[in-house]
Amino acid sequence: MRFMLMVKGTGYSEAGIKPKLEDAAALEAYRHSLSKAGVLVAAEELQPSSRGIRISNLSDSKNEQRAEIERGPFPVEQGLMAGYTLIEVETEEEAVNWALRMPVPKGWNGFKLELRRMEDSPGMVKDPKQLAMLADLADQLHMLKKV
Repeated sequence: MRFMLMVKGTGYSEAGIKPKLEDAAALEAYRHSLSKAGVLVAAEELQPSSRGIRISNLSDSKNEQRAEIERGPFPVEQGLMAGYTLIEVETEEEAVNWALRMPVPKGWNGFKLELRRMEDSPGMVKDPKQLAMLADLADQLHMLKKV
């Protein structure tokens, strides 16, 4: 089962304030332990919402679709995401245990973590290495068709 640990945005992350070196080292050690246990799929930090774009699809009175584009920043109260860690584990309990081990930067009040199970689609390739190989094969086939 794959789970996403979503780190919610705070005033600190939205201001672009990075954790102290000791907190960053603790997070790196946590990610290393996930990797060593063979459960880490991906882990990324996001830039503040001031560099983000929100796209909403709306229907007008004629039932025609149109997109509304809004540039950040967005309010922290809207549950912004500051980063995520994607893990693959055997049980939900194991995912919760990993989530509880994630270090919290000292002094960062309001730190929240949301854990959500990923939807499993039959036949879907999940391994990033396999996805990259499939993309390379598709490129090679495309080149061969031109010859």
